[in-house]
Amino acid sequence: MTGNSYYYRKLHSLLGVIPVGMFLLEHMYTNFLATISPERYQQQVAWLTGLPLVLLLEIFLIWLPLLYHGVYGLYVAFQARNNPTSYSFFRNQMFIWQRITGVITFLFVVWHFAETRLQVALGNVEKDQLGALIHDILSNPIALAVYVIAVIAASFHFCNGMWAFLVSWGITVGPKAQRISTYVWMGAFVIMSSMFVAALIAFSGDEFQGNIGLLLNSLLG
Repeated sequence: MTGNSYYYRKLHSLLGVIPVGMFLLEHMYTNFLATISPERYQQQVAWLTGLPLVLLLEIFLIWLPLLYHGVYGLYVAFQARNNPTSYSFFRNQMFIWQRITGVITFLFVVWHFAETRLQVALGNVEKDQLGALIHDILSNPIALAVYVIAVIAASFHFCNGMWAFLVSWGITVGPKAQRISTYVWMGAFVIMSSMFVAALIAFSGDEFQGNIGLLLNSLLG
């Protein structure tokens, strides 16, 4: 792996933005619609699950890239070391937290997938019951706390990863550009975290209790 590590890292970095990062943003948007109403959330889910060849799209544009990014990211996390002589204390702290949040995010995604999408694939839960399923999960205060930690970790990992992506791909090359990029992506982190947490609060509310499948069936006519 050593001889090709440059290309492995570049692929890992690129997949973290396209398509994994784009999937995270879409997931954030879809879940945030729950803050508007269960109806608006279910409309978006119905549209997504109704896309042509949706299973192939999920496999090749989400799960395989995510698997590579996650597994190789774990390897990097346990191999990498901070560099206090070349980078500032702040950058080294961001480097450390990038690794920590990456591990948290990967473990959470595996757990979340097993609780939700895998259950749909196994036929244990209908697709139109996902909203109610997530409501049931988040009704547990411990599960809700884990989800809050995880979405904040995922938001940080993506936003700080975008800062690193722009540097490593030669887009922000100077100190001024990198400083501005820090402000931009930390602001994005606050916005993303807030939207995710707001969605979790919405899912845990009474509006998502019960059989939302009846609602989706009526929307689909």
